[in-house]
Formats: sequence, structure tokens, C-alpha cells
Amino acid sequence: MTHDTIKKLETELWDAADDLRANSKLTASEYKDPLLGLVLLRFAQNRFEDSKIEIEKGLAINPRTGKKREVNKGDYAGQGAMFLPEKAKYDYLADLPEAENIAEAINNAMKLIEAEYPDLEGILPKSYQEFDDKLLRDLVRVFNKDAVKQAKGDVFGRIYEFFLMKFSMQGAGAQEGGEFFTPPSLVNLIVNFIQPNHGIIHDPACGSGGMFVQTAHFIKDHENKNVNEAITVYGTELKSNNTRLAKMNLAIHGIEGRIIESNSFYSNPHHLTGKCDFVMANPPFNVDKIDAKNKFLADDDRLPFGAPLTGKGTISNGNYLWIQYFHSYLNATGRAGFVMASSATDAGNAEKLIRQKLIESGDVECIVAISNNFFYTRSLPCHVWFFNKGKKAENKDKVLMIDARNTFRKVSTTINDFSDEQLEGLTAIMDAFRTNNLKAVSSSAVENAWIAEHFPKGKYQDVEGLCKIASIEDIAEQDYSLTPGRYVGVKIDIDMDFDYKTRMTEIHTELAQLNTEANSLMDKIQSVKL
Repeated sequence: MTHDTIKKLETELWDAADDLRANSKLTASEYKDPLLGLVLLRFAQNRFEDSKIEIEKGLAINPRTGKKREVNKGDYAGQGAMFLPEKAKYDYLADLPEAENIAEAINNAMKLIEAEYPDLEGILPKSYQEFDDKLLRDLVRVFNKDAVKQAKGDVFGRIYEFFLMKFSMQGAGAQEGGEFFTPPSLVNLIVNFIQPNHGIIHDPACGSGGMFVQTAHFIKDHENKNVNEAITVYGTELKSNNTRLAKMNLAIHGIEGRIIESNSFYSNPHHLTGKCDFVMANPPFNVDKIDAKNKFLADDDRLPFGAPLTGKGTISNGNYLWIQYFHSYLNATGRAGFVMASSATDAGNAEKLIRQKLIESGDVECIVAISNNFFYTRSLPCHVWFFNKGKKAENKDKVLMIDARNTFRKVSTTINDFSDEQLEGLTAIMDAFRTNNLKAVSSSAVENAWIAEHFPKGKYQDVEGLCKIASIEDIAEQDYSLTPGRYVGVKIDIDMDFDYKTRMTEIHTELAQLNTEANSLMDKIQSVKL
């Protein structure tokens, strides 16, 4: 399928499924998990059937019997597919007679899969009895159309991600709405910048596992490697529902990984300090009411620069716990990319001292300022931080500052994202800095209008209002701020066709009139008082 065909199918399926929900008594949060469970079942059978064909092609004929051996569960695992018992197949459920209890049949299908795969035990939805019988049968038919049954490759993984995004926009299943889902533009930015193509990948606030999924896409698109041979995935997630979503998401994409339900503030369940090749995260911002006396924090090897304590011995904000954790998880050449509240780049007191130590370590590689409206349910701006413990020696005392607040595509009145050209351009800036190849941006300039506009000479240069390579001396002069806007400056576009002189005269006249009116009102007020 082409990209446009997949997008069309995503929209058609979502519209059909959402219309069914709108005509039911179910809320979006009640509907979300069972619907995603059906997506998993449909995808599992598609991959099962495709894998069966490939497996049978490769089976050798037994010289004694003249027959091929039976395909087994291990064969499917080798193809990244689930082995499905007959009554767990989507076709079986779609063909179920009207007299049969379809909710019970789907619940049973989920139990059969969990019996085959203990890692999924207790994860798959089994609440289909709460659905009206007609609604459930209509929903099963939505994912049984020919276009869906014939979908190949990773189409269903992309459909699953699309549905997660849509539920996130509805605020389904999260206290603040959408906290289980990081917008694709920010995930792509992180993955493109740190290039996670091998080793141990960790997300200590993994939500629905989107960072892992995009990593798999990156490996398939750029490295031509088997994902499960290239990387080992570890995730930690506080909320039970999000943990289930993450495990289902990995299963949908055939990614092997270990997801643990735990609170990363007070635990390090995977024991990955100093072991990670890559860390990616979109943690909760500005968490307060942290237990500063927690025994784990007192002995935490993830806090080499100390806890950000106030004068009263408390921790008023958790941002610099997360920031240190991400840094400490990395091995000697590890890279990290994570979303963080905008306030963290200029935070004072204990946070400033920790930030100064991080900067002086030479491991801060890049900070990107992001405009508002990138998140689906919150309009706040943010920054994306990047660490690299394997920076080249000549870059150790430098940090790439990118102010991307004016770089976005307006999707709707409330949602922004990066276009493909913009994302490619930002990635080219990062590549140019990291490789010290100032011509790295020129490779795509012919086809990329964004790059050609910002780098007309075909090589990297500091661009006012967009990017600057700042030295540690520059940063020290700015009181160790990591806010890109302080370094890149502000680009002022002058409209040569606009009559500024006349407009300034008009403004002065208007101001004089307002001052006269203000004085008149003041005289009246004074006369009333007398």
C-alpha cells in the first residue's frame, strides 16, 4: 500500500468505528481498549497467514516420509508472528453464527492468546460482554473488509498508532488526556536525532510504547536489520492501562521487549544505570509532592549531581530528577532524547547548580525549543533535550541550540506538527553538528525547500532566529541557561512594502488622543471626590 492509501484506510476505519461508538452508550475510554484489542486480533491473523506461507516455503522435505513437517509455534516466532489457535482467529469470529454469543467468543479468543503467550497474561481486553451484541458484530465487520484482510507488512501497526492518536485527542483513558501518547512529530524528532539502531533501548515513562515503535521503523527504514536482533527494549510505566497499551503495541509490531509497571521516581526496576545505549522519554512535567525522604532517593545512583532540594529539604519539582535519571542510564557512548517543560532550561537554585554540572560534563548535545499546540490535549510549549556521552572531543564544550518555535505546520486551529521537509531539515542541522561536516545539510537541499531557504550556501551556518552552536563560555555568560532563544537571537522580517513611517505617525496620534481622554476622565473623578 502507498502512504496515501494507508492514510485513507486509517481514516475510513476510524470514522466507521467512531460512528458506532457515537451511537452507543459507551464513552471513549470504555471503548478504547476493546477496539484496540480487535485491531490486534485482525492484525495477528494477517501476519499469521502471511508467515505461514513463508514458513512452508522454507520447510525441508523429510526423505523418509516424503512430506514436510508440521509448522510449529517456534516457526511463527521466527517470523515475528503470533501462533493463533483456531478459535482465536479473526475469521472464526467474523463468521460466527448470529445465534452464538460473540462477546464470549472474543473474550475466549483473548484468553487463548494469553495462554500461548504468558507475557500478555492479564493484558488483553476481555470486557466485550459490556458491548451491545449488534454494536460488537458491526465493529467486527469494520475490520473484516477486503482492504483490511489484504493489508500487508506494518500497515496494522500504523493503524494502531493512528487510533492511539485519535483516542489521545479525545482525552480517552488518561487523567490529563492523552498522556499515554507522545505526538508523532516529537517522537520522530527524538529518534532522528539520536538514531537508536542497536543495543539497549530504555524509556522509563513509556506510555503506550510509541518511542519503541518508531525506533523499529527507523531500524527497518535505515539499517535493513532484524529489529529484535538489533535492539533490546526495556520500558517502565506507572499506570496499569498504559502498561497494557504498551504491551499490545509491541505485540502488534512484533517487537520483543520487557515492560514493567512501576514508578520510575522511586524505582529502577530494570537496573539499567550506566547500561543504556539509548534513552527516550516524554515524562510527566513539573511533578510536585515528591517524597524527598524516600529511602530510594537517598541512595539513588541515578542522582550523581544530587537531588534538587529546596532550603527546607523538600523537592518542589521533579524535572531535575528525570533529567538526571536519563543522563545516568547512559553508558559511555550512550545518547538520550527527551521532552521537558520549557521552564527547566532556566530553572534556578538547586536546579541551576545541577544544570551547570550537566553542561560542564560535556554531555549536553542539543536543545530544541518547540512551539505550543504540538500536544493534542495541552497547548503548552516545551523543549526537547539531547544528551550524548560519546560526543567528539571538539564538540565537548559546545551545545547546538535550535529554536524551532517558528518551524511548524498548522494542522488545525489547535494542532501543530512538523512537515516532512521541516523534520528532515532539523535532522540535517543535528547531523551537521555531530559529524562536523558543515556540508551535511546540502545533500537534501535540492529537493528540500526548507533547507534551501535557511541554508542558501549549501552548508551549515548559524542562522539568526533558528540555530547557533554555543560554547560553554557563551552559556556561562548566560548564567547557564539552556533556552535556545537566548542564543539564536530573533529574526526580524521587514516588509519593504509597508509604510512604517506613516503608521508610526498614526500610532503617536492615537496615543495623544488616548492621553487626552485619560486626563479628562481623571479631572472628572477628582471633581466628584471634591
